[in-house]
Amino acid sequence: MENTLTHARENFIQGMSRISLFWGFPRAMGALFGAIYLSPEPISLDVLVEQSGVTKGAVSTNVRQLERLGMVYKHIRIGDRKNYYTAETDFWKIIKGILREREKQEFDTALKTVGLSLEMAQSSEISPEEAELAAFYQQRLGNIQRFFHKLDNLVAAVLTLDEFRLSAVQRLFGSEDTNS
Repeated sequence: MENTLTHARENFIQGMSRISLFWGFPRAMGALFGAIYLSPEPISLDVLVEQSGVTKGAVSTNVRQLERLGMVYKHIRIGDRKNYYTAETDFWKIIKGILREREKQEFDTALKTVGLSLEMAQSSEISPEEAELAAFYQQRLGNIQRFFHKLDNLVAAVLTLDEFRLSAVQRLFGSEDTNS
């Protein structure tokens, strides 16, 4: 039975590393989240190194990123100098953390890059021979700029709606747990 469970854990950790890569994060970060998520007890960095096959330095770096995203939490045991970690199990919180992180970094960068490229394509220094290509670039860049703005607004709306939902529930029922 243990061999089957070990295989299930390893398979899950590999799957989480692939998902992490899909979302633009390091594979190691996904593997570490997978190992922490399937740990019934808080797990130390040393055990994470063993289970994930990632170096201790990379484990430390990626676990800090997971903490920043709100995907894992540090637990300190009295009398023990090691840090232990548990996983967030509320996937909506995880998605919100990722969206907030991506909204801050990636959307701003993408919007600036597209805007600058569009300004360049609209430059008055375009030769008559390049006018047709410039018009094509302007159309394409304008399309993606509008899409990025809509996507940015959608993410902001989703995050705002969830904050509104939480505040409405808190107003109705007091400050009790609103994670359900």
